[in-house]
Amino acid sequence: MTDDSRTPTTAAEPDLQTDDRLQDLEAGTSLTTETADGGGGGGDRWSAALRGILGGSVLVTVLAVVLALVASGILIAITDKTVTTAMGYFFARPSDTFVAIGHSVGGAFLSMFDGAVYDPGQSTFSSGIASLWTTIDFATPLIVAGLGVAVSFRSGLFNIGGQGQILVGAASAAWFGYSFHMPAIVHIPLTVVAGIVGGAIWGGIVGVLKSRTGAHEVIVTIMLNYVALYLLEYGLGTKGLLQAPGSANPQSSPTLPSAVLPTLIGGQGTGVDIGILIAIAAVVFTWWLMNRSTLGFRFRTVGENPRAARVAGMDVGSITIWAMVISGALVGIAGAYQVQAAVTSGYDQGIDAGIGFDAITVALLGRSKPWGVFWAGLLFGALKAGGSYVQASQNIPIDIVSVIQALIVLFIAAPPLVRAIFRIPQPGARRTKRKAVAA
Repeated sequence: MTDDSRTPTTAAEPDLQTDDRLQDLEAGTSLTTETADGGGGGGDRWSAALRGILGGSVLVTVLAVVLALVASGILIAITDKTVTTAMGYFFARPSDTFVAIGHSVGGAFLSMFDGAVYDPGQSTFSSGIASLWTTIDFATPLIVAGLGVAVSFRSGLFNIGGQGQILVGAASAAWFGYSFHMPAIVHIPLTVVAGIVGGAIWGGIVGVLKSRTGAHEVIVTIMLNYVALYLLEYGLGTKGLLQAPGSANPQSSPTLPSAVLPTLIGGQGTGVDIGILIAIAAVVFTWWLMNRSTLGFRFRTVGENPRAARVAGMDVGSITIWAMVISGALVGIAGAYQVQAAVTSGYDQGIDAGIGFDAITVALLGRSKPWGVFWAGLLFGALKAGGSYVQASQNIPIDIVSVIQALIVLFIAAPPLVRAIFRIPQPGARRTKRKAVAA
């Protein structure tokens, strides 16, 4: 006896869960390959796999980063005074120009490596590897904030309210972090939860306005960024709720030691704290949510086609609210990290450090996939950590790092351009062998 009471949503679910296989088709791979002998030989399978690698989005993303670095190298070269001086007598001694370019560009990228991964100029290994710890420190809030933006992207929403959600999440975590005295094993997770709640509420406001009034989420998130900024400026005023007693500076009391994240590797304030473990846990949770849970399936369905989701019986308004709540909650973790990390403990007006907008770039580079966002966050953390080294050792403006980020977004947003430059076939542009027909 069969159960005919299944809802349209359940019936539609198996078809929509094959999106990964459909992406393979878009990348140029084929689920079935017709061969001349009808047997699907090994050579055809290897050819299909090669086409999948060459036509896939991962390769295009990597090549976009390469193009951004090349373009940045050109920019570094043409703005270097030594290079421009050598170019003045290029035809007399062209080698001087090439040597100057190599010294300028190579020195810049080597300095970036020293500042982001390992500095061999340091006297000890622990001092040299501190560069990597700095990269991870910068990357941790970018990863969790990028995950929040990615969830909204996959749900068909453009959440650019990361700044406001980080500010509210950080304010909530800061207040909880300095107001209550309790054991660290309780205080640390509850402070993180306070940041999650603050970000979720601020994101949920967007979801409610979007679903109940039809307000565009881009406009609402931009306006809520300003609302959060000025509310918290008021809170840090002379008699504000967050203002540290007896302090003339607009900042909160420092986070109590029991709420500061303990160090995992390295020294206090210079090593890696457990925030990176929280970020990895958030990546795993987001992957499970978007790929294995019913709610994530509904998010993706609404993101792909809200009208089809509504016809299938889904409550699009409710799903929109939950998508923004979870998106804001993940961004709120970044806010909590900003006040719980040993190097940034406490709350002030610059606590968001541009993370809310950088998270959009991280989500784009990671293709809104959890593990893609993780690696993109590490890359941008490395760019931030290495930027200060480049500025100090090579006398190159740190704005070059921002240029690299902008170029990455530019090339990521134009995959046909990347494919054209590297002569990568467009998705679907493949030849198939058809089965021979006997006469």
